[in-house]
Amino acid sequence: MKARRELLLFGAAYLLYNAGRAVTNGDMDLAIANAGWVLDVEGGASVERSVQDAFGGVWMVLLSHVYLAAQIVVLPGVLVAMYRWAPALYPRLRDTVIVTWMLSLPVYALFPVAPPRLAGIGMTDAVSEQSAVALAGHSTLFYNPIAAVPSLHCGFAMALGVAVAAALRSRWQKALALGWGPLVALSTVATANHYVFDVAAGLAITGVGYLVASRPRVLRPQAVFA
Repeated sequence: MKARRELLLFGAAYLLYNAGRAVTNGDMDLAIANAGWVLDVEGGASVERSVQDAFGGVWMVLLSHVYLAAQIVVLPGVLVAMYRWAPALYPRLRDTVIVTWMLSLPVYALFPVAPPRLAGIGMTDAVSEQSAVALAGHSTLFYNPIAAVPSLHCGFAMALGVAVAAALRSRWQKALALGWGPLVALSTVATANHYVFDVAAGLAITGVGYLVASRPRVLRPQAVFA
């Protein structure tokens, strides 16, 4: 596996992700309406509010930074680490991430959903308040603010945790790795970036991504670049 090829693969996926934003054209009204549908399915935002209310002070600061680190630091860091030190496990992890990402793009385009912090339901944008990064303004150039469903934060965190656990030997290390997914899920809900529905959708679509990535090698993304 050549590093340049891997970078090109993820770069292409990111470009497709950004291209998908042009389809919704930042339709916040539609995204808020869809958020209302999600809340109807859940029966309201009582769980999300309870979780946010339960974690204040230093805990919210920590969870806000967990949320930021999950995609910006941990995801690329683990992929690089697995590429270098667990080459037997890396291809399936990479393929799971890429396939899940691609499966999510049409959902984001056809079903934009405003996260709790933008849905007008009285929840606080904890990350913007508790960290040095505001999830508004120029930062939205790098992510889609109305792509709450599915939560790739949660899906990717689960995939990373399982892959890292498989690469480790001791039980306590495996337990720590597997705990990453639940921690990230907690951070997404507590910071008002995702609904419980999003978490479930993220885990489900990542499961599908894993199944697709586990198909015979000729169907995997690396075969296209061979």
